Formats: sequence, C-alpha cells, structure tokens
Amino acid sequence: MRSGLWLSLVLVGLAVACAGRQEPETPDYEAIYDAPLEEVWPSVREYFTDANLSFREDKGSRVLQTEWKEEFGGSKISGYWHRYLVIGKRETPTKSKLWIIRITKTVNRALSQPGKEMDWGVNRGLGGLPTDRNAGAPGDASSTASGAFGLSTEDDEDRLNFPRGENGFYAESGQGTRDLHMEWRVFRGIAPRLAKKQESVPAKLAARAPGTKEAPAFTECGQAIIGLKNRVKPGGVVLLGELHGTQEVPRFIAQAICQLVTSGTPVSLGLELPLENEERVKHFLQSQGQEADWLKLMESPFWRSPYPDGRGSEAVANMLEQLRQLRAQGLDVSVFVYDHPKLTGQQREDALAATVLSHVKAEPARFHLVVSGNVHSRTAKGLPWDKAYQPMGRLLKEQLEDVTALDMAYDSGSAWICAADEKGRKLDCGVKATKGKDNGDRFFVHVWDSTNAAGYHGVFYVGRVNASEPAIQKGLGQPSDAVPAQEPKSAPVPPTSGL
Repeated sequence: MRSGLWLSLVLVGLAVACAGRQEPETPDYEAIYDAPLEEVWPSVREYFTDANLSFREDKGSRVLQTEWKEEFGGSKISGYWHRYLVIGKRETPTKSKLWIIRITKTVNRALSQPGKEMDWGVNRGLGGLPTDRNAGAPGDASSTASGAFGLSTEDDEDRLNFPRGENGFYAESGQGTRDLHMEWRVFRGIAPRLAKKQESVPAKLAARAPGTKEAPAFTECGQAIIGLKNRVKPGGVVLLGELHGTQEVPRFIAQAICQLVTSGTPVSLGLELPLENEERVKHFLQSQGQEADWLKLMESPFWRSPYPDGRGSEAVANMLEQLRQLRAQGLDVSVFVYDHPKLTGQQREDALAATVLSHVKAEPARFHLVVSGNVHSRTAKGLPWDKAYQPMGRLLKEQLEDVTALDMAYDSGSAWICAADEKGRKLDCGVKATKGKDNGDRFFVHVWDSTNAAGYHGVFYVGRVNASEPAIQKGLGQPSDAVPAQEPKSAPVPPTSGL
C-alpha cells in the first residue's frame, strides 16, 4: 500500500516536472505583430524553413501551406497526419497577424462527426445481408452469405485496412481548427528576429549632393515611415494628393526625403508653386538661410496672396528650411516648382504634366516626389462635373512606367482652407475643421491591390492634422522692423528635430 502511494507521488512529480518544461501557457487572444505584413512575412517563411516544415506558397496573397507530416506512423489507433495552413492578415497598415489552421486526418474514424457511423438496423453484413448470428438457422440467407464469403467482422477490418502513406485515411476523417498555440509559438519565434533585423539594418551611403567635397554627416530623420521605401526607385514618381494648409503634410514630406537621401536615394521634390518662384526656391536651398535669403524667397506675390490657400503656409516654409539644412549637410535633395496659375481647366493640367515630365526625363536617376492638391494627382479619367477631364496624374501615367498616386489619409483636426462662402460669391480662407479617421499616430504609406475609382493606388497617412497659417502672417520673410513686437526680430529657423 505504501509502495503504491510512493509510486503515485513519484508519477505526480514527474508530471509536474514535464509540465514545467512546456512552453508558456497560450493566451486566448490573438498575437498581433507591431509591423506591417510585408515586413513580417519573410520571417514567417524563415521560421517554417528552419522548423523543417516544407511548404508551398501563394506569393501573391501571403498564404502558405505545409506538406503533410505523419505522426505515430503505423498505429491504427493513434496514427494521424497533419499540416498547417498559414494566412497572413493585415490588422492595420502598421500591424499584422497570422491565422494558422491545423488540418488533421487519421487512419481511423475518430474525427468523424458524432453519430455518423451508427447503424440503426441489422443489415451489417457484406452486400446488405444480415449477419446477426441468431437471426437465421443453417441454410438461411445469412449463413449462406457468410459461408460463401467466409468472412467475419474481424476479417472485414483486416481486409479493408488502409495502406500506410499520405493517402491512408478514411474519407471524411479530416478536421481543421484554428491553432492559437501554434500562432503564439510562431510569434515567440519571430518577434526576436524582427527586432534584431531592425537593429542590424546595414547602413547605406547617403546621397551626396553635387559639388559636395566631404561625405554627408550623420542625420537623424525621425521614426521610419512604414511602407515608404518599398515604393521608391530611381526614375520613379510618387504623387501625393494633399489637403492644403496642414502642419503634418510638409512634415511628412521633409521626414520622407530625409530618410531617402540618407539611405542613398537622391530625391527631387515637385511643389505646386507658380513657375516664377523656381529661381527663388533654388537660391534659398543653396543659401545660408540668413534673413536676406528669407526675404528673397518670400518677396514673390505668391506668398502674399489675398487668398492664401495653404500652399504658402508656415509649415511649407519650414519644410523648405529643413530641406535647405539637408543640402547644407551634403545630402542630395533638390526642389522644382511646376504650377501654371494663369491657366485653367484641362490646359492647366496639360501644362502641369508637361513641366513635371520634363524634370523626370531630365534626371532619370533620381526619385521624384510630386505634391499637389488631390484632384491633380488622380490617375483616372474624368471628374464628377467633367467626364472627359484628364488630371495631371493620368497624363503622367500615360508617359511614364513607374507612377504611384497616393491620396492623403488623416485623423480629424483642422486645416487652413480656402472655400467659397455661404453665398458662393467669394473665397473664405481660414482655419476649418476636418473630419478623418484615426489610424494611429505614426506616418505610413499603404498601397492597395488595385486602384480606386479616382485612380489612386493607396494612401499616405499623417495622423491628426493641425492647421498651418500663411507664412507671411507669422513673420517669415518680412523685414525686421515690420515684424510685430510679439514676433522674433528675425526670420525663425526651425530645428531639424521637427523632421
């Protein structure tokens, strides 16, 4: 009795010890990766490769399926085969998750639906003949059948036993269930890899500006914009269709350019400013950013328009200053302007496209980021009020191989907007409320599988938006003695930490 009790305690102790070596308990909620699906998926493939689980993959849809794997082979009771179906899902443009479906099939009917194999009659023999040994005397049909075939129930089992191998299973013995345990097991294996990859990204040579003698200095460009670098290549064009008059879009542009030029890609930025500002902008970018340089930049009538529509905002001026500082550090960024404000309608779209096209073809080794109002950047033909209208984006798409149009996505807030007044007689410019959708506070680029009705390929997200007032109202570009007392005596120079 004591020996039996002692043996029981030993077995309990072994069970506890084994349990202590198991993986952490699987949570009953999903594992969410703090990275877009495109960044997670290569690590998913590596995980299953390292685990010796060979797989087939549908590369276009982020789905893979492992080959069948046999467990407890040869056992008629516990033998089974299983495989995993792994489906990558986009939780948000910045987060993702995996669904892992475990598919199992057995060599017995253990996985069949309950009650499916029950036989409520007595016809259990071969060919529908009764095999109840008490149902008929010698000479009855049942005994004749049994005698003719010479088979018992046990003989049936042996005769119909399925062969071993991938196809050795009964019909309808398969079962598929979502495997949270495997999802978390993969997550725990992948998460450290993702963190390590982010830390060990090889440094690239920065894009050196023409005429620079020394290598560009190290520049901090803020948190990486998710999905940006996947859309960038020499000669390519990305059109940003914006809502004018926010602080966030110019900040997004400056941060994007900073990250691209420091990773080796020379960038040309196209701004929807009148052509007569070309030399002023170019001079400012190559200047020391002194008060005289600011005055020369902003003495143009564009910045002093009685109807400032947001393109001449304080944030845009600050963005130019940030790009000037990048050039001063030896990085290869340039700016061109392309607006033809004296033209209207289709003539203006044709002129916009021709000007942008000339810059792209003149410098095919550079990446071109072109910013405009979100009507010009469409790549689809037609507008609600003019079905034949061809926006600049469509015209560029017909002439260039690599054009991506991104519409602006943002969270609710405010913007400096010019809109017709209630009577529709004149423009009313000022801070207006905007309504958007909250997708977090991190900048990202997200491209869809196909274009939408307006011809946009995706969106660039800038978070919550805040209005940016006209630069001239903030004292930028004004002589020192004309600046209000509460304003600084000289033109403010924004720090690069704003990128």
